[in-house]
Amino acid sequence: MTDGISDFDKVIDIGRPPNIKKLFPNSKALIVSGKFIDRAMITKGKAISMAANGRSNIVIRGALMAAQRANSAIMIEIAKSEGGASSYCAVNYWNIARQVDALCNELGITIPVAIHADHYGIKNEKDIAAAKIEIPTIFEAGMTSIAIDASHMPDDKNLLANIELNPFIPKWAGLETEVGEIKGKTGLSTVDEALFLIQGLNAHDIFPDWIALNNGTTHGIEASDQGIQVDLTVNIHDALAKYKISGAQHGTSGNSSDRLREIASKTRTTKANVATALQMISWGLEVNDYGNAKLDSNGNFIKVKDEGVTEELWQQMVDYANSKELKGGNYKKLNIVFENKIMGQPENIRVRMAKRVEDFIYNMIVTVFNGKDSAPLAIQNIIKAGSYDPGPKTGRIEDPSQWTPEKISEKAVSIISDKGAKGNFDD
Repeated sequence: MTDGISDFDKVIDIGRPPNIKKLFPNSKALIVSGKFIDRAMITKGKAISMAANGRSNIVIRGALMAAQRANSAIMIEIAKSEGGASSYCAVNYWNIARQVDALCNELGITIPVAIHADHYGIKNEKDIAAAKIEIPTIFEAGMTSIAIDASHMPDDKNLLANIELNPFIPKWAGLETEVGEIKGKTGLSTVDEALFLIQGLNAHDIFPDWIALNNGTTHGIEASDQGIQVDLTVNIHDALAKYKISGAQHGTSGNSSDRLREIASKTRTTKANVATALQMISWGLEVNDYGNAKLDSNGNFIKVKDEGVTEELWQQMVDYANSKELKGGNYKKLNIVFENKIMGQPENIRVRMAKRVEDFIYNMIVTVFNGKDSAPLAIQNIIKAGSYDPGPKTGRIEDPSQWTPEKISEKAVSIISDKGAKGNFDD
């Protein structure tokens, strides 16, 4: 408390970015740049922020309640495939900030929250042209962080796409970049690929907060004994150390708590995405320690009686999935179809759905990610910065003359990598 003004009131005044102030001028929701979430985890040390994919209003509600209970900073995110122009969720790039803001004010949430556009996928030149129009609109709608994912493209095209799109991203916003599609044990990222991307960005005065790798995980519900390759992650993060970039861990649902604790304790990871697990938990399905929904002997999901949605609504969801031949991870496509029916359930049902999400996330924040009590650290960092923008963690190290488009293409030829199988590896 300074001059009779609480730290919270101070950061509400100075810590909210311009787009958030414009959208929500009278709000008490502490929506901040993703940069401050990263900095809070660095300040705490060996800590990771939950990045909860808000596929539904219920999941967002549960995630915010869990973070408040754990006194932890948190990221609420939605990916392009989930909430872009062609999506499978009712929550999208253009309404997620409004939902987060409303819920923060309703629930009295006082912890810092960043809103992240995850996996903004770029697969070709046409996508780049469209992104120049669309990216500004999602920041106008309240986004405070973004992941430019051009990992589907060759290394030089990935780097060049990141450079070309950077002018359309606010300098104060959290920034994630990606090397290697998230596709399990095939096409694993290498030190050379990661260095090439980060060095090239650095030469162009672009300083990402996070890098996402293919370090052995998959999106969806597939459990794997291999999972995250911790040693590979350590090697890549160590090679990038002087660029002060943190790690973003994707595909956490397929990994045990022990492996995720290793990622927190041994690597420079400060952000971990959790998506499918939260969806399944909110619906009331049985999940294992991996966060994966369990299947019965017939390969069907197991609904826990009197948990999640009503038994009647669950049967409707199953019948619809069967009619569309949706199985396994493709149950995600039920989100947009059933969001309104879920919100139209009795209050006690909605409450138990959110509570189930809250308890799962709270346990991950406290016992796996070491994120407990990180909220005050984010608030202190905002006060120290005196601004909604803490600035970059590093400066330019690389020589721009060595990273012209022509030299980028020349350098890319010498990178030895295995991109793995082709296919659609959206989250």
